Amino acid sequence: MSSNSPVPVSRTPVPVPRTAVPIGISDPVEQARTELKAALAAIELKANVPKRVAEATDREVSRARGFARRNPGATTAIVAAAAAAVGTIVWAAVRAYTR
Repeated sequence: MSSNSPVPVSRTPVPVPRTAVPIGISDPVEQARTELKAALAAIELKANVPKRVAEATDREVSRARGFARRNPGATTAIVAAAAAAVGTIVWAAVRAYTR
């Protein structure tokens, strides 16, 4: 069931990521500027550690909240175990310091 009719081509422009260089730039100066801009954007994405940490933190907080909504009993047990572990560590540190 193949046909020889042409495949319709979309006329809407495809967004180019900040770290990519669009095809079809004929001016060498404009090409160099575009490549430099893309390289700087890639470096910014890779080197902006505070932004990456903030995004990872937001992602993990969202996952933890989803887990807490799905499993409130398990969440309570995990929080209680963590509190007991912190309490034990503090108690051991104070006891070691006072002896």
